Amino acid sequence: MKLLTHEIGSLAKPPWLVKASAGTPLGESDIEHARTWGEKVGVDGHEELVEALERGNPDKAELGRWASRYALRLLESAGIEVVYDGEQQRTEMYAWAVDHSDGFAPRGTVRSFDNKYYSKSAVTDEPSLREPYHNNEFEFLQSVANHDLKIPVTGAYTIAVWSYDEHYGPQSGRIGAGHGRAEELTARRSFANDLARNVIRPNLESLIDLGAKWIQIDEPGASTEADELDIFVESFNESVDGLDCFFSTHLCFSDYDLFFPAIEQMHGCKQFCVGFANYDSRELGTSGADRPGYEVISKFRDLPYDPILGLGVLDIHTDFVESPELVRDRILYATEVFGDPERIHVCPDCGLRTRSWEVAYDKLRNMVEGTKLAEQALATAGATT
Repeated sequence: MKLLTHEIGSLAKPPWLVKASAGTPLGESDIEHARTWGEKVGVDGHEELVEALERGNPDKAELGRWASRYALRLLESAGIEVVYDGEQQRTEMYAWAVDHSDGFAPRGTVRSFDNKYYSKSAVTDEPSLREPYHNNEFEFLQSVANHDLKIPVTGAYTIAVWSYDEHYGPQSGRIGAGHGRAEELTARRSFANDLARNVIRPNLESLIDLGAKWIQIDEPGASTEADELDIFVESFNESVDGLDCFFSTHLCFSDYDLFFPAIEQMHGCKQFCVGFANYDSRELGTSGADRPGYEVISKFRDLPYDPILGLGVLDIHTDFVESPELVRDRILYATEVFGDPERIHVCPDCGLRTRSWEVAYDKLRNMVEGTKLAEQALATAGATT
């Protein structure tokens, strides 16, 4: 029995890219990072990058492509089967989409989590796609990746809920105008669906035309408002309906019970990537009592269209490196609950951008090793039945 492993999305940008992009002088440790990791994960021609960094004033666009090569090789050398580049050439998942769309105006910077910030915008007119904003990135990665690719794309609902609304909602011009929740929901629905039709869907169509086979719709904002889950579902369906591609969605940390029964209508979603390790025990064991963070997975099993579960087995909010045995037991519990190992993929809880490359690499290697241990255990169990 083979269990597929894949990444989720983000990976920290290397210091030499961060500093060069900000116009900050590089130190010897930054150059050594490029040299060491180039050797460690097998980046062909990395000496060229090291020489460019030593000379100073490297081309920023070329540095982004080098960072993509490094991130791909990091994931591939860790043994991950389906990869992307950790979003090395993007700014931030919200800002990247908004910056390539019309109908928005910047409104400053706000904190998200872990002392991370993003630039928040307001929708000021019906949004539209100025240009497909993942094409160049995807074409480059196609040319250098050794493993299959999965493209993360920020979803319509998250863009809507993370934006200020200065277009769809009632614009009274005064505080306390008495607008009801029904009006807010109507405005949010219109905004999210316009984003799905005018921004997300044409972007997906463009990627599919270039050969994309698997696209992950990232929706970290999906459960921000419990009474808007039907809007999330509707905007997802509006984005993907009728398109020929394997579509998955990533649901960030949440009370996952909230998603039911709304997501029963997401028939175009072939896989749900869900973070469980953040809520789980670090002790070994494959019983329900041993795996408290995975209690809700039976609800994903029972969805009417039999989607695959992208099983989060790495806690991305800590430097704790899960042992292969802990990964194994989390997988074995999930396969027992699902009763069908083919409906389980193995992945981190979320993107690893808040962790150093050293920690991320160790976590991912142990995830791959733990997956192999689970495969062996399943094969042994199958041989004795």
